[in-house]
Amino acid sequence: MANSIKVRAKLKGDVTEVKALMSHPMETGLRKDKKTGELIPAHFIQEVVCKWQDKEVMKALWSGGVSKNPYIAFKFKGAAKGDSIQLAWTDNTGESDSAEAEIK
Repeated sequence: MANSIKVRAKLKGDVTEVKALMSHPMETGLRKDKKTGELIPAHFIQEVVCKWQDKEVMKALWSGGVSKNPYIAFKFKGAAKGDSIQLAWTDNTGESDSAEAEIK
């Protein structure tokens, strides 16, 4: 799912605020297809990790209870303008994607 993440990072004082939107169907495995009546297989993001200078600054472990195209926002201290962050996700089918952003 290439280019499924839009991420921004902004420094406010000594705190970096990161906002990210991920395009993903986030199927629970409990919903039925309206045409066939068959269950739609589970397909959801399980792990989201954000790194700054190779240090993990945020990690989220999700399940099927998160809505389609999830949005996440969080803050951390220690970064500077011009530094870069890397955000990556992995889903329950083994798919993954990542994106990088410069802190503004």
